[in-house]
Amino acid sequence: MASTQPTSRTREKPTGDEEATTDLKLGEFQNVPTLTLSEARVLINAVMGHRKSQRKVEETETLIKTQVYLDVFARFKQQENINAVEAILAQHSELELFERSQLGSLCCETSEEAKTLIPSLATKISDTDLQELLDDITKLRNFVE
Repeated sequence: MASTQPTSRTREKPTGDEEATTDLKLGEFQNVPTLTLSEARVLINAVMGHRKSQRKVEETETLIKTQVYLDVFARFKQQENINAVEAILAQHSELELFERSQLGSLCCETSEEAKTLIPSLATKISDTDLQELLDDITKLRNFVE
């Protein structure tokens, strides 16, 4: 009986070294650009819009669920607000890309909340600076979207 060729390459076993605690250890994902939920929503919608215009649409259940999730949880819906949040976060080069995208997605109200949800922030930014950053992000939220 002829053996069939694998349709995909073998996947490396995860090393388990990744963790987002007070010490941020992202392994191979360290310094990899990340997206906020709002940015991911814009990207997926743009790709799907292009595919629909090309009539190359294959909407799987996973894709549909992902779009619904992003529609619910993306905090910013307007492109200018998404760009403004990214610009605000980019000013904080002391923060890892992962931490910035988490701040842009979670939209914490207080520095205490942010440092509880993103423990690696504890030693990187003062409570005052973090609160100012969070306030700037909050100003961009449109609560009637």
